[in-house]
Amino acid sequence: MEVRLPVVAGTFYPANAQRLRSMVEGFLGDTPVRIGTHPRALIVPHAGYIYSGPIAASAYVTIHPEEVRRVVLVGPSHFVRLRGLAVPGVDALRTPLGDVPVHGADFPVVAPAHAHEHSLEVQLPFLQMVLGQFDVVPLVVGDAHPQEVADALDLYAADPTALIVISSDLSHYLPYEEARVVDERTAEAIQERAGERLGGSDACGLRGIQGVLLHARHHDLQVRLLDLRNSGDTQGDRSRVVGYGAFWIG
Repeated sequence: MEVRLPVVAGTFYPANAQRLRSMVEGFLGDTPVRIGTHPRALIVPHAGYIYSGPIAASAYVTIHPEEVRRVVLVGPSHFVRLRGLAVPGVDALRTPLGDVPVHGADFPVVAPAHAHEHSLEVQLPFLQMVLGQFDVVPLVVGDAHPQEVADALDLYAADPTALIVISSDLSHYLPYEEARVVDERTAEAIQERAGERLGGSDACGLRGIQGVLLHARHHDLQVRLLDLRNSGDTQGDRSRVVGYGAFWIG
């Protein structure tokens, strides 16, 4: 069996399974459930847990675990240029909490795009803690039209056990107050399913967000903001911050 090993354990989140489990449990336990209905999709941030973990937790607590058997996990390719969407070509993805089986999917295999990519990996411990057993369709997105992403998501629209998770941070390295203005504008566009109003500086996972918003429009799904903060709120330094948003789609 070929396994994709974790590359940001010990940096973005604890490498020790007990510490990781305790950290994620803490984030989830400290977060009130704001929406009682199970989502069809979520948008969640992917920074180090000390920065974005509380914001991500606000999305993950809305999941009804008994509803989910498969996660379609979509994130940007930060390090490798590629066209379209790609899978890693492995049988499982490993974290300190164990292995998550990969569901076979008809997308190109671009292993280097997954080898050092954190945007998908950091979501897995949250999903493992919330869901227990599930399989994953791991998709990194490169140069892709939003409709291409939406078409990929539409492949799973008829599966009631499939949950879509879009991994994306928002603005990067702006002063605190400027970031708040930019991220509030971005959040408004996301809630209005108006992905065409967003640009590359608004979100690093732009194509994933635009794709899921098209998907939401096609299937008459609503978008709700769960949490909107930045690293200046969670870690204090406000000179250059990164924005984080969590959104429920259903």
